[in-house]
Amino acid sequence: MTFSPQLEAKFEKLLKIYPAGRQRSAVVPMLLYAQDETGAVTSELIAEVARRCGVQPLQVDEVVGYYSMLHRKPLGRYNVQVCTNISCLLVGGEQLYEHAKKKLGIGNKEVTPDGLFSLEEVECMGACSWAPAVEVNFDFHHDVTPEKLDKLIDDLRALHAKQ
Repeated sequence: MTFSPQLEAKFEKLLKIYPAGRQRSAVVPMLLYAQDETGAVTSELIAEVARRCGVQPLQVDEVVGYYSMLHRKPLGRYNVQVCTNISCLLVGGEQLYEHAKKKLGIGNKEVTPDGLFSLEEVECMGACSWAPAVEVNFDFHHDVTPEKLDKLIDDLRALHAKQ
């Protein structure tokens, strides 16, 4: 499998961090970095990470199944994650998630037809004091209301239209 020179450099650095026999510790970061570049965790990617880390592909596949931030299908350009865990739930997280579904016209782990947005209902983001919380890609948004979510989505659409 071929990766960009930048990703190859990250992989090389990761594998040097861990002592001999411990390269399996690089599986999760390698998967995350590769997913960012390739768009999804494919069988080919699993095999490549397994080979580089000296583990069986089944072991890497189990990691992919365990971590919710690893995806087997491509996400939208903007992955909208809405927390519905207890703190967010108590201040409107579930209603915010339902609002996001209607606004985007998609359900959990689905992608809009134009590929611009994907949506996920997620567990705790660690932002309980600022609930309800939304994350778009790696940007956190706190105290989100349906109106703030609408503006966020509309602003991202407008930004994409300008590019």
